[in-house]
Amino acid sequence: MTKKSDGSAGDVNYQAIGGNYSFYRQPEPRIAAKLLAALGDARRVLNVGAGAGSYEPTDRDVVAIEPSASMRAQRPPHLSAAIDATAQNIPFADDFFDASMATFAVHQWSDLQAGLEEMRRVTKGPIVILTCDPLAVENFWLNRYAPDVLATEGRRYPPLDAFKNPLGGELRIQNVAIPLDCKDGFNEAYYGRPEKLLDPGARLSCLAWSFVEPSLAESYVANLAHDLKTGAWDLAYGQLRRQPEYSGSLRLILAPGP
Repeated sequence: MTKKSDGSAGDVNYQAIGGNYSFYRQPEPRIAAKLLAALGDARRVLNVGAGAGSYEPTDRDVVAIEPSASMRAQRPPHLSAAIDATAQNIPFADDFFDASMATFAVHQWSDLQAGLEEMRRVTKGPIVILTCDPLAVENFWLNRYAPDVLATEGRRYPPLDAFKNPLGGELRIQNVAIPLDCKDGFNEAYYGRPEKLLDPGARLSCLAWSFVEPSLAESYVANLAHDLKTGAWDLAYGQLRRQPEYSGSLRLILAPGP
């Protein structure tokens, strides 16, 4: 897949930035529980764009597909090896799986509609997708410090209405609350722990940072560090340090079986 200048889907070089991705992007148990509930009693599950295996159920018969060799190499030994394949060309027969899932993956697909249609083709039951609402991404306080990062992130996530036709039928879309001590290190996971975003590894695991020129990213981080040191961040947002959950852009999409 070819990188696009506006940061649209299918453009991340995981070989260059993915080495420590699985260290910062651990599955958050409370989010994982919602995914498992949405999968219902499905036994044979497909995980599309599985990455290093975050949120992959361990109590089901799971087949994972992942095109990035760097991500496949980071899968822990208790998970099965991932198949080198893309969402647009899933190498299984029609209705082969009881359910399928994709977590933080759809914005990486070069052809969203083709990928969703393939998921529907091979899945006889529910399809569960964890993604973000692009219309809500820039509401996060980080937009004050790193506007190009969140603008890029918002462009990369597909609009929620793009899922309905390829998946068929009515969709259930649920806002997913983010806990204060969230283990999965996406940008909004640090809503009440802003110091975490001073860590280069944490930022690099929030992939939109990789689309910003390094010098500009450094200026963003310097401004945040300054406001944390002076107390300006706490004056504006300090209540978030004690807020147990944050309702941001995170969404769970459930398409029931046909």
